Amino acid sequence: MRNGIELLVRRVSAIPQHSISSTFRFLPQFCSSSSASPSSKLFIGGLSWSVDEQSLKDAFSSFGEVSEVRIAYDKGSGRSRGYGFVDFAEEDDALSAKHAMDGKGLLGRPLRISFALARVRGGPVVVPRFGKQPKRDR
Repeated sequence: MRNGIELLVRRVSAIPQHSISSTFRFLPQFCSSSSASPSSKLFIGGLSWSVDEQSLKDAFSSFGEVSEVRIAYDKGSGRSRGYGFVDFAEEDDALSAKHAMDGKGLLGRPLRISFALARVRGGPVVVPRFGKQPKRDR
C-alpha cells in the first residue's frame, strides 16, 4: 500500500504544474510516505461500556508513556460508543502495545487495535482495501 501511494505521488509530481488544475495540487501533501507509516496514536475498538479513560490508560501504560486517552461517547445517552484512542509518546511503544493487546480481552470483550488514521478536514479519505480486487476491463 505504501509503495502504491509513493508511486502515485511520484507520477503526479512529474506532471507539469501548468497542466494540473489547482484543486489537485494538494495530493502530495496528503499522500506523503509519513502518513502511511505507523503513528503513536492507536484506535481501540470493541470497548466494553464499563471502560472509562482511567481504566484504558491503566491497561496500556505498561507499554510506555501514554500522553492522551479519549473514549467516544454518544451525545444522547452519554454511553460509550465502544471505541477510543490511546496516544503514546513514542511510536515504538504504540507498536508494541498494538502487537501485545490486539485480540486480548479487556473487561470481557476482545479489543481490535489498529493505528489511527490522521483526520483531515476537506481532504481525500483513503481507505485501504483488503482481499481480492475485482478485475477491470481496460
